[in-house]
Amino acid sequence: MVDVPALVEQAREGRPRAVARLISLVEGASPQLREVMAALAPLTGGAYVVGLTGSPGVGKSTSTSALVSAYRRQGRRVGVLAVDPSSPFSGGALLGDRVRMSEHASDPGVYIRSMATRGHLGGLAWAAPQAIRVLDAAGCDVILVETVGVGQSEVEIASQADTSVVLLAPGMGDGIQAAKAGILEIGDVYVVNKADRDGADATARELNHMLGLGEARTPGDWRPPIVKTVAARNEGTDEFVAALEKHHAWMAERDVLAERRLRRAAHEIETIAVTALRERIGDLRGDRRLGALARRVVGGTLDPYAAADELVAELTTTGSSSAAG
Repeated sequence: MVDVPALVEQAREGRPRAVARLISLVEGASPQLREVMAALAPLTGGAYVVGLTGSPGVGKSTSTSALVSAYRRQGRRVGVLAVDPSSPFSGGALLGDRVRMSEHASDPGVYIRSMATRGHLGGLAWAAPQAIRVLDAAGCDVILVETVGVGQSEVEIASQADTSVVLLAPGMGDGIQAAKAGILEIGDVYVVNKADRDGADATARELNHMLGLGEARTPGDWRPPIVKTVAARNEGTDEFVAALEKHHAWMAERDVLAERRLRRAAHEIETIAVTALRERIGDLRGDRRLGALARRVVGGTLDPYAAADELVAELTTTGSSSAAG
């Protein structure tokens, strides 16, 4: 068994091994996970969480690395959660993002962690919300969450970040494809990276046009800015950081930040509860009650929705009895 209070205290002191151990407990769904989360709860809420998403090849890792450098120049501690696609053979992360950010590996003010999606859709790993909590409690001022290369509908990052950044690049069809995507609805800041390539201005114009066709905004509403960068040469990074800070200030002034964090906590609670229910339903496979309901559905005496209602009622009653006992 792990000494959780001691581990949390070491993480607060900035010891990377302690942070790594806590995140490993989270990823592995350790039996001590609840104890870990209880210990971290009073220590969280101070970090600014920025999510970066976009299609493969737009330069998410390079942009993330540039942001790390910019925030470190400000003296801020930075945590990076880089979500990599899972290997179909080992199930682990391919670690490509971490390789591209190796220049920060020796900086004690930066913690970089790669996480495997392990088949979870939406561009994030299942354990990402809890890993964010670990980095927050460990004293990171800014947490950068880089998703895997996402498609048009994989926009889960919007439910996990304070500010969502959508990256595009010229010549990749991103501008046209974005018109069809929910991705246009989640961005707080848009970045056209690799702006030294032909077509960068056209991509920015097209994106600006598409944003103009979106929902109507009233005076005072946030209008997502479009920033052009060349992350590989650290060009436009200051403007990128300025856009993030402006959005953070706007949210704080209008209580939007608090509202987003409430929604994030509600989403996290719901996910944990649904997962627990799913596990309990899985435990019923082969159980006579589930089999009896299935036979009634096949026999036409019960429809599947009514059967599901009975199953939920059974689970709720059983759970209440267990809790009372």
